[in-house]
Amino acid sequence: MTQCDVLSTNAALKASDYVYCSLDSGWSVGGNGDDFGRIIADSSKFDIPALADHLHNEGLKLGVYVVPGAFIADEAKTILGTSVTIGSVCSGDNGLARCNFDYSRPEVQQWHNSVVDQFASWGVDFIKLDFITPGSPSNGVNLPPDLSGEVVAYHQAIAQSGRQIRLDISWKLDRSQQFFDIWETNAESMRTDQDINNGGAATFVTWNTIQRAIENYRQYITTVSAYNSTLTIYPDMDNLFVGNAASVSGVTDDERETIMTHWIGAAANLIIGSDLTNLDDFGLNLLTNSAALAAADFTASFPMQPRNPGTGAQSAQQLQAWIAGPDSTGEAVVVIVNYGPDEGQGGFGTSLTGPQTVTVTWEDLRIQGSFNVFDVWAGEDLGSQGAELGVQLGEGQSVLYHLNRSNS
Repeated sequence: MTQCDVLSTNAALKASDYVYCSLDSGWSVGGNGDDFGRIIADSSKFDIPALADHLHNEGLKLGVYVVPGAFIADEAKTILGTSVTIGSVCSGDNGLARCNFDYSRPEVQQWHNSVVDQFASWGVDFIKLDFITPGSPSNGVNLPPDLSGEVVAYHQAIAQSGRQIRLDISWKLDRSQQFFDIWETNAESMRTDQDINNGGAATFVTWNTIQRAIENYRQYITTVSAYNSTLTIYPDMDNLFVGNAASVSGVTDDERETIMTHWIGAAANLIIGSDLTNLDDFGLNLLTNSAALAAADFTASFPMQPRNPGTGAQSAQQLQAWIAGPDSTGEAVVVIVNYGPDEGQGGFGTSLTGPQTVTVTWEDLRIQGSFNVFDVWAGEDLGSQGAELGVQLGEGQSVLYHLNRSNS
């Protein structure tokens, strides 16, 4: 509750519209549901309706975490509004104390409707649906190979509930067109990577893991943009761990800025994972800088694409450029970055050390004409540029430029 309250009491965060307070796994009872097999809260931890009321009174929204299937322990229970037992439409063991639904049975949709209707009555605004396949690699459980029916069932349950609820699906989901079309049709965002946080460690993240997350986004966007010119689902690159100093976040200030830059450029979910009671001034500015959030508003319609400096290709590179847009008016966002040596998961495999000069031409970016260039983090107008952008960047450093068509 203390963390969530900061979203409403900190004026800068409140003005920047960070509204989601989402509970991860552990909020619900782990071995059984209610008399109808519906998911129920662990009352020793949360009174969900009271928590929702509290958050809504502060202008915030409540999220909950779910996984596929109904509890094996509930197989003898009857689905609400039917005479059908859960066990007659759900069998096996997915490794999460739950059985696997037969999505061809209409009663399965009725079970999902009953779950989401109860969520809606509590005031839930956001559902994270985890352990979806194809995807969720190295999950350590026993998932069926295709759980896309679970995504469709939750989507349809939300649609009939009468409440606006956002659906986020996870993790590292299959990017083939067959399944991407299902994800895009039925969810608001999809996880492009595994979790990036350091489970059980003293700091939140490592740069090694961030390199992996960015490489997974590159693979994702270069694949799915070939299916649709306008994407209607947002990438989920996991939470933002940029609000705290290196002793807490695990990454340097340059790396924190680069993380924020990439999450903005990718139009990724901007859900804060930092310790909100311990934000430093640098982190708070990263999260609330008005020029950066204006860039995010633009990239929400034009997620960035990689453009290799010197060739304009889209492969993984240590010295990389990205472009979001341009739109019909010539507006665009450009990112230039030096990721530093590949720490094992960056995909590029090179180990250039120290500061590097990175130059990207208009031909590389596939744009023409003159543009007024604004350096977002420096807050500096660089004037009209007509051929290229060049900058010297240390390891882990990047720049975020906002471009608008120039008349000169």
